[in-house]
Amino acid sequence: MKASRVLSVLALALLALVARADAAAGDSAARKPNFLFIYTDDQRWDAMGVVQREQGDRARFPWFQSPHMDRLAAEGVRFRNAFVTLSLCAPSRAAYLTGRYNHANGVANNHTPFPLDSVTHVSLLRTAGYKTAYIGKWHHGSQRGQRPGFDYSASFVGQGKYFDCPVEINGVSTPTVGWIDDVDTDFAIEFIKQNQARPFSMVLGFKSPHGPRGGANLPERLRTKFAGELSRPVPNLTSPPIYRPTSSGGGTAAPAATVNAAHLDYFRHIAGADENLGRLLKTLDELGLTDDTVVVYASDNGYYLGEHSLGDKRSLYEESLRIPLLVRYPRLFPRGKTMDEMVLNIDLAPTLLELGGVPVPRAMQGASWVPLLTGKNPAWRQSFLAEYFYENNYETPTMLGVRTAHAKIVHYPGHPEWTEVFDLTIDPYELKNLAADSARRASLTSELDAQIKATGYIVPADMDQPGTSSGKAAKKKNKTK
Repeated sequence: MKASRVLSVLALALLALVARADAAAGDSAARKPNFLFIYTDDQRWDAMGVVQREQGDRARFPWFQSPHMDRLAAEGVRFRNAFVTLSLCAPSRAAYLTGRYNHANGVANNHTPFPLDSVTHVSLLRTAGYKTAYIGKWHHGSQRGQRPGFDYSASFVGQGKYFDCPVEINGVSTPTVGWIDDVDTDFAIEFIKQNQARPFSMVLGFKSPHGPRGGANLPERLRTKFAGELSRPVPNLTSPPIYRPTSSGGGTAAPAATVNAAHLDYFRHIAGADENLGRLLKTLDELGLTDDTVVVYASDNGYYLGEHSLGDKRSLYEESLRIPLLVRYPRLFPRGKTMDEMVLNIDLAPTLLELGGVPVPRAMQGASWVPLLTGKNPAWRQSFLAEYFYENNYETPTMLGVRTAHAKIVHYPGHPEWTEVFDLTIDPYELKNLAADSARRASLTSELDAQIKATGYIVPADMDQPGTSSGKAAKKKNKTK
């Protein structure tokens, strides 16, 4: 073959290779991102190793380690001021899906099933061609069946149990063996493998660190983790909530050894969730999906570990409202960035829809993080409305408030004497009520009124009423928290 012909053949071959490479690059660039939203149950905002290190001498749990959450933070964005709008499990889960406040989306308590006709980011992405899945804890009362809006679901009923928990696969009860968060991660990995060739959107709800905790509800590998470590005290441990005053004016701290044992079990469960997060990230790496997948890690609400003499959540103090929130999307978002803007659980839905190229319904009340994370410096919220509606069998009263970047006001309908005003800059532990400061109170009340109007706030018609048995019966029937 003449040299010129050889060169021509080689040139054509090279052009073909370049064309195929360009086509592959174009396909990759044009491909819609996958979505993997992972959330735990009751993980407070500072229950991440990266946050404990950042806090330094102020860290309450400096021994806690979460290498895989820390990896996400290093490879993506960590929001320092992330919040839920109603600190309770089922309502927050509904807010994540619908992008709407709970007074508007039909789920304001733990015993209301998720409305089957809800418009969610998942239902809209599914219509746009995404393969969708819900795996793990659903927790809308004892709601059964395939999770609404999803192509595939592998999810247990109510609270389930930590070991050998029956899982409904597309509504069909199926026995499983092992620790439920490990089992659910297995389901999630298999779904990713089966759908790696097309855009997918998956929600994975871990049961951890929800109670009952303790050694019997942990796998053997976690039962002695952090043994001997001690949690540090904080100033508000004996400061009671204003709706539960004590005769002495202060709460009584539990014995240190008892409190610390409970803390260790709590963090052991979170360490288990972190391990399974690591398995998911490894799967994305091995399948070559890391760059094409938006990973969001969060929690359904915060959690008290003795602050204000409280456990659980529900009320509007910081430990209850604040959550961890990590976002990674290598193709678009910066690496290792921290942001101080206030972001909310209702923002998730519009964010995923924008990234997926799907129009965001006007009814969604959250704001997409995309302009914020891509450096477009959008006008961003300076305050948000927080709410809670009374539930039978719990002492926490109905309340609503506004949280700004530096202050907070909380109103308790029917109890104006309980109004709380805090300057969060100088009083982050919310110890000094400034409600007597008339100018400050008036300014924050005006902002609260504006948020009430902007969000269409109403008290749900089916809210539990003190002295009735409906909530109690529903709670017993559905085994809600």
